[in-house]
Amino acid sequence: MSRPASVNSLPLLAALTVVLVWGLNFPLQKALYGQVGAVGFIGLRYLLMPFCAVALLCWRFGLRWPRLDRAELWPLVRLTLIGQGLHLLLAACGMQGSTAFSASVLLACGPVFTLLILRFSGLERLSRGQVAGVAAAACGALLFTSDKLLAADWRAGLGDLTLLVAASLFSYYTVASKPLIQHHGGVTVLGYGSLVCTPPLLLWCAPQLAALDWAAQPAWVWTGTAWQVIGGGFLGWLAWGWANDRHGVARTAPLLYLMPLVAGLTAWLWGGERFTLPKLLGAGVILAGVALAQFSPSRPAPRARPQPPAPSC
Repeated sequence: MSRPASVNSLPLLAALTVVLVWGLNFPLQKALYGQVGAVGFIGLRYLLMPFCAVALLCWRFGLRWPRLDRAELWPLVRLTLIGQGLHLLLAACGMQGSTAFSASVLLACGPVFTLLILRFSGLERLSRGQVAGVAAAACGALLFTSDKLLAADWRAGLGDLTLLVAASLFSYYTVASKPLIQHHGGVTVLGYGSLVCTPPLLLWCAPQLAALDWAAQPAWVWTGTAWQVIGGGFLGWLAWGWANDRHGVARTAPLLYLMPLVAGLTAWLWGGERFTLPKLLGAGVILAGVALAQFSPSRPAPRARPQPPAPSC
């Protein structure tokens, strides 16, 4: 017997809800950066992250957390500092110098960087469709930033470039952390990684946190920060993982292309952001290129040629 339609539609509804929340989070982040600064917000985020990480690990494993092999400790620390710490700092600083819509579009270029990393590491060969998608995304990025470059708005241009670097770092983390995730699961890597990342990030953000006038901050700063970390962060990723497991990655992944649309509409209605024609065209070309690169069939990596047998003495 087939399951009820309402049960079958729950993963799709969950995925759509997560995409909506993540899209709305971009203008909210931009507003929070304007209030407490990008580095200050990262500091506030990592005041909450350890509690969320411990709650997540206890929810999944109780009090008996999984143990990592000694050889896996340094890769976890290194990848976490890159994929969580440096990625989040650069994304925050990039968005502070740019706009919410720009951040949502440029951070969506992650799949393109992932393909390039796989290609240059020899793990995968790009098909013609993937090459065309990468080229289209690159042209779209130039078109997207052309108005800033022509106007010599170097601060905004540097913000966009920083966002692209942040997207590339997260793509590297996605590829390099795959063995750890396959061995221990995503919850373990996310939870332990958040705990590992907390001390260095709090140390880096300490001057900004010390200079922050805590009593003068409006209530929405605290509720918005808590929502960013707990709602859009941990709960959002858990819901997204559940939707992928139940609905299939091939069906849920295309929904991510709705995120810049949500972010753009919200930034226009709430933040007063304005869009030029080159910017809209560039965003369309970028997302089309990313989709083409992501969903085009890939080519297998070339097999290593067998070595000739050594001559016998």
